[in-house]
Amino acid sequence: MTPLPRWADVVLLPLLNVVLAFLVGGLIVLAVGQNPLQAVGIMLYGAFGYGSGFGYTLYYTTDFIFAGLAVSLAYHAGLFNIGPEGQAYVGGLGVILLGLALNGAHWAIVFPLMIICGGAFGALWAFVPGYLQAKRGSHVVITTILFNFIATSMMGFLISRVLKPVGVNSDESAPLEAITRVPQLRTFIELFKNSPVNLTFFLAIIALFFIYWLIWRTKFGYAVRALGQNPVAANYAGISNQKMIMIVMAMSGVLAAMVAVNNVGGVQGRLILNFVNGAGFVGIAVAFMGRGHPVGVGLSALLFGILYQGGQELAFQMPGITREMIVTIQALVILFTGAMGDMLRAPLARLLARSSSPTGAK
Repeated sequence: MTPLPRWADVVLLPLLNVVLAFLVGGLIVLAVGQNPLQAVGIMLYGAFGYGSGFGYTLYYTTDFIFAGLAVSLAYHAGLFNIGPEGQAYVGGLGVILLGLALNGAHWAIVFPLMIICGGAFGALWAFVPGYLQAKRGSHVVITTILFNFIATSMMGFLISRVLKPVGVNSDESAPLEAITRVPQLRTFIELFKNSPVNLTFFLAIIALFFIYWLIWRTKFGYAVRALGQNPVAANYAGISNQKMIMIVMAMSGVLAAMVAVNNVGGVQGRLILNFVNGAGFVGIAVAFMGRGHPVGVGLSALLFGILYQGGQELAFQMPGITREMIVTIQALVILFTGAMGDMLRAPLARLLARSSSPTGAK
């Protein structure tokens, strides 16, 4: 792989890939007779132009940060965690059970306990695939994918057959009282009225700083990176690879479960079917687009938040662009930043090398 400066690898290369994706997406918009520049303007307005839209952008960004970090942490250990969707879903069970047990208590007491209880459920769900890889050699990609399906079936049964109150038609749990829910930012900031963004957004920002500190500033983080770079050398250095795999997967499950805190504890106020709504899968793209670095993850999560909220505004304001076309544009971003993410690496490396050489400087 062609080497690049860290700043170029984390920021510049993904940015160029996104620009390329939007150029191709613009050609598609142009092909159906619409103005690409107008479409981009509408998307940016929908994402940032008014308080409610900005709040929705931050709400989506919150989910994508947690899911992206869940994938990134495992990636640094050489593990491909494809299971944030299921881990977040099961984490929602821990959040609602804790919330219902303390229903009526003040959110300042319940919120930290939701983080702990939801994280514990998510950790347990991710620990099992980690254990199976560490102890039985079952590849974590396969097991986490399968655990997504198991989580969907199990949670569907629990919500519709166990947690659903008597006399309620829709498949959902009993609601949390307003005082127990994680407060939405509109309570404190008028700008965010009519939007679901809540205090969990600040938890996501804290998580970005924490993961950076953990991976690059601690002995544990060094062991994680050593395992990801060379498991044989890590084991020779006295690191227990099996133990590290299980710990890292459990920690990834904790991060994924924070999606449930955001949605079950802060937005829905109850446990509903499919509340994760694909955020766990988007987290895979977020992690690889951000090169596993918290700065990159934060920026790519914001980008996908813009795409989601701005895409909804675009579908409303420009009927000629269908929802399927918006999904296509999102898929192009994933394609160019994920599967084809290194396409521009070699040209960019040559350009930077030429510009930094004495000859290029003349």
